[in-house]
Amino acid sequence: MQSVAESLERLGDLARTPSVARLADAFAAAGHELALVGGPVRDALLGRPVHDLDFTTDARPDDILRIVSPIADAVWDVGRQFGTIGARLGDDTVEITTYRSDSYDGTTRKPEVEFGDTLEGDLMRRDFTVNALALRLPEVRLVDPSGGVEDLIAGVLRTPSTPQISFGDDPLRMMRAARFTAQLGFAVDEETREAMTAMADRIEIVSAERIRDEFSKLLMADEPRAGLELLVDSGLAELVVPEIPALRLEADEHHHHKDVYQHSLTVLDQAIGYEKERHPGEAPDLVLRLAAILHDIGKPATRRFEPGGAVSFYHHDVVGAKLAKKRLTALRFDKATIDAVARLIELHLRFFGYADAAWTDSAVRRYVRDAGPQLERLHMLTRADVTTRNRRKADRLGFAYDDLEARIRVLQQQEELDAVRPDLNGEQVMSILGLRPGREVGQAMKFLLELRLDEGPLGEEEATRRLLAWWQDR
Repeated sequence: MQSVAESLERLGDLARTPSVARLADAFAAAGHELALVGGPVRDALLGRPVHDLDFTTDARPDDILRIVSPIADAVWDVGRQFGTIGARLGDDTVEITTYRSDSYDGTTRKPEVEFGDTLEGDLMRRDFTVNALALRLPEVRLVDPSGGVEDLIAGVLRTPSTPQISFGDDPLRMMRAARFTAQLGFAVDEETREAMTAMADRIEIVSAERIRDEFSKLLMADEPRAGLELLVDSGLAELVVPEIPALRLEADEHHHHKDVYQHSLTVLDQAIGYEKERHPGEAPDLVLRLAAILHDIGKPATRRFEPGGAVSFYHHDVVGAKLAKKRLTALRFDKATIDAVARLIELHLRFFGYADAAWTDSAVRRYVRDAGPQLERLHMLTRADVTTRNRRKADRLGFAYDDLEARIRVLQQQEELDAVRPDLNGEQVMSILGLRPGREVGQAMKFLLELRLDEGPLGEEEATRRLLAWWQDR
């Protein structure tokens, strides 16, 4: 954490942001309280970039709309039933929420919303003390009723009320503890950690969509490993992504094999490293990170003990792709994400024969064709999957993949490999063979595509000759 003087200066700068100052003046003129709250205050004190501007106020939603509409470039009230009004002021998007107190009744998946009357009461209902901080405006006064600043300094995550009350009000806060562990590098205090373990099954009343969003935010942290370990150790992962704790395969004294759980965490670490190295400055790649942590989830179901103490996991790539589809569907991920992750898991072993015997051009073309738009992610995932401590083996695999990528680049330049298609289109095939649309046209196109993959571009004349010969030999 930065020095006290630096922190105060950052808070002052935040209060002087044009959009913040305009809102503060407007609410004060209307006779209502306003405070910046939660993440932006926490991040300013930590010296982290401030992205979202969240405010809280004693004004009710109708009053917020009345105050904000004249000064905003756009206003929306989709969160009105929860007391939240959104607005855009210049380049800033803000959310302003009435003081409130939400809680679950123990069975429903949606919180009951009750509006409150004081800033301190609103802060005490929040998830963690480090987020229960507010900056009163326009006077720029820090409000910290639960010791959040001390916890920021100590790097500790603790709930403002007892964790039993906090997690009982909203069980998703247990997953947020894991996310903030990853994002902030903080440690969860012992009482909070014990409550997470004892109350883990309460997560089952939370909707799949909210769990999905929280899990995604965790994975998109710079270093998600500690958060994932907390999910697993607390028992939460067993309820939301059970395939991850299942990777902790038991190894007896006669059957030694790699710890698949730790291996998967390392693959995730390394995939993030490649992501940052190859695409610096870009947003975190959720698809790649999901594929990295889930790439071996087919291993528990396919583990076999072989003679001599060896362990095999035949077809764990195919099984893992199916399991990933099932889990991501249950978590309500979109179809594009589900298909991309499953495809990467299905293909993640394809490369590992290349280092032993170089592929033909045909095999390289098929690798590119099968990866499709996931090729760059497959490059990163495959490289990240090398976690051996044997330096010679790691170097051999690394050099082999360098060679494969170089060959792909050459073929892409020579053959427009990204758009591999037969040398003849469907209309040409029907004209040459005298066919109408139907199954035989599809068979002919498949023959031409296989020819293209095996031999590269043939040209229209040669492709026609080969097609006629194939047709006669059928």
